[in-house]
Amino acid sequence: MEEKRGIDGFGAAALIGFAILLAFNQVVIKLTGGGFGPVFQAALRSGIGVVVLLVWIRIRGLPITLTSGVLYWGAINGVIFALEFVCLYVALDLTTVSRASIIFYSMPVWLALAGHMWLPGERLGGLQVLGLLLAMGGVALALADRGGGQVSLLGDMMALAGALFWAAIALVMRLSPLSRVSPENQMLVVVAVSTPVLLGLSPLFGDLLRDPGWVHLAGLAFQSVFVVSLGYLLWAWLISVYRAGAVASFSFLTPVLAVFLGWWMLDEQIGPPVWAALGLVVTGVFLINRR
Repeated sequence: MEEKRGIDGFGAAALIGFAILLAFNQVVIKLTGGGFGPVFQAALRSGIGVVVLLVWIRIRGLPITLTSGVLYWGAINGVIFALEFVCLYVALDLTTVSRASIIFYSMPVWLALAGHMWLPGERLGGLQVLGLLLAMGGVALALADRGGGQVSLLGDMMALAGALFWAAIALVMRLSPLSRVSPENQMLVVVAVSTPVLLGLSPLFGDLLRDPGWVHLAGLAFQSVFVVSLGYLLWAWLISVYRAGAVASFSFLTPVLAVFLGWWMLDEQIGPPVWAALGLVVTGVFLINRR
């Protein structure tokens, strides 16, 4: 298996931009939930995303090369992708953006742990193990805090499950034949498979439609075009070029930005335990990425 390179200047800039995009997306998901049920919103986003991906592939004249191995592993990742977003959208429907983001973006911790066991050149040293423990402590603190604002234990646990599913997606991308195909082909299969799975699960999570208006449709369009299509294409390309742990570590920026945006745009209450949990997770992820 080819060993990936460390983060350079371009990779850092791309990952910072992606972190900003994902932080804002947490707020958009929360607001769009006023018009659509959480899982139905995710299903619509994936369905529109497939169309956007096909248009992107057509405009760029890229080949669609889907071998049996790519289809098999892409289908597995598509199911995991669907489960990840069931968890995230339900979490954001039940709890605050700040809480869900801190827990969900602990993903680098679980990916670093998996990389230590299964990915070449990504074993954890002493400081990285300390970072792993600090970040885990931050997640535990966030889960233990029951005060202030919109708090839901189920929402918190769904955010944690979403983080584990996200780490599993990155791991499958690296260990399977998906690592040898273009990001466009990877994401096309994953998003296409996730759409019917999400649609099938949608009725289990309440009403499909709530009170959709133009702002909710705009939020859905933003997610479909700039996140699930173009945004995840960028992420799939970055994970194919750079070390998985290093790519994942930049997501420590997203919960910081999401907590700020949740406070600024949604007037969320952020108490000392939430700030402490955020600090532990960010410090832990930073140590995990130290050379």
